Amino acid sequence: MRQVLDAIIAAEGSADPAADLAVTAHLAVPDSYRAVVVRAEEAGMFDGMQTADKDPRKSLHVQEVPTPEVGPGEALIAVMASAVNYNTVWTSIFEPVSTFSFLQRYGRVSPLTKRHDLPYHVVGSDASGVVLRVGAGVTRWKPGDEVVAHCLSVELEDAAGHDDTMLDPQQRIWGFETNFGGLAELALVKANQLMPKPGHLTWEEAACPGLVNSTAYRQLVSHHGAQMKQGDTVLVWGASGGLGSYATQFALNGGAQPVCVVSSPEGFRFWKDEHTQDTAEWRRFGARVRELTGGEDPDIVFEHPGRETFGVSVYVARRGGTVVTCASTSGFLHQYDNRYLWMNLKRIIGSHFANYREAWEANRLIARGRIHPTLSKTYPMEQTGQAAYEVHRNAHQGKVGVLCLAPAEGLGVRDPELRARHEPEINRFRGR
Repeated sequence: MRQVLDAIIAAEGSADPAADLAVTAHLAVPDSYRAVVVRAEEAGMFDGMQTADKDPRKSLHVQEVPTPEVGPGEALIAVMASAVNYNTVWTSIFEPVSTFSFLQRYGRVSPLTKRHDLPYHVVGSDASGVVLRVGAGVTRWKPGDEVVAHCLSVELEDAAGHDDTMLDPQQRIWGFETNFGGLAELALVKANQLMPKPGHLTWEEAACPGLVNSTAYRQLVSHHGAQMKQGDTVLVWGASGGLGSYATQFALNGGAQPVCVVSSPEGFRFWKDEHTQDTAEWRRFGARVRELTGGEDPDIVFEHPGRETFGVSVYVARRGGTVVTCASTSGFLHQYDNRYLWMNLKRIIGSHFANYREAWEANRLIARGRIHPTLSKTYPMEQTGQAAYEVHRNAHQGKVGVLCLAPAEGLGVRDPELRARHEPEINRFRGR
């Protein structure tokens, strides 16, 4: 692994980094690598505990694992940086089910997928790095390419997936429903997960948008989602977090008006108790939104907290408006008053990650400096458990990054001129 890292670091400040990185094609791939894993033998460690009391620091481990073989249509990448998503939290606390059930199911698909059914699960659904090897049939990518990976893993053997790959029955989220994820020194991906790394970003900045940026793009902008247009009022829940911070940027970049909601001790309380929602708080919240918008209700509600907010989301959307939903980080069982939906002709749209085209377009906006990373803090790989703990406790803003092979923050910038033009926005969205 040392030779691989030395070759990548040699490209820093080089006049021709692509030529320096091309030598990786001639370096031996190590037999093993360090990775962040959960272990099947510990899947019951939190049984009987409340969700809030489950601690990712106890279940996430850094250990040496064997390097998987590269199959047809796949690529092995040297991971410079990754990031923590909420699906990493779910994996680490074994909710709503242990992800080993996903790996077992995937392992039954073919002899090639059997590689994923292991007693450990390498987690992580984001990565930036350098291609080391490609499998048979891969022509778009080659060793030495600097890439980011989106997290849609799809077999594309079913007709349903060729209109929208998110509808493929074999669609899975890499690093969550598959093994060999991005929180590691090496990662195994499908070649059609790869996209060019934005040249003006550091490794850790480039790694952090993948999952949430693409998810927000499909949810808010795509014709598969809410189809946001200029002039729309968009209510964004959790606007300082990963998904919400990108949704806010898409609204601003697309000529819409975001109304951003963040948590605070003085905030609204939409539930009187565990079983009863407070409709008076719904009305008070709706009045506050109209104060901010000059009397307009939201055309679109960007919904992802789930149980805690879904009732008021349906209530506050304007007549004929849209609630577009994914994730449900506060709980999966939603309750709402259907009268506000059917009698006011509102719509609820379910959205889940993004197809390759949507992920590519979202990454293209990053590469052009129109959307910026929202990385708030970066940890070494050895402290991934602490990073996941902070996300679990909602004690973070934006995205939390993890350095894998990168020895320090700030490396990987290949386009310093574009970087200089957008440095103020990059720093603002990073909270600097």
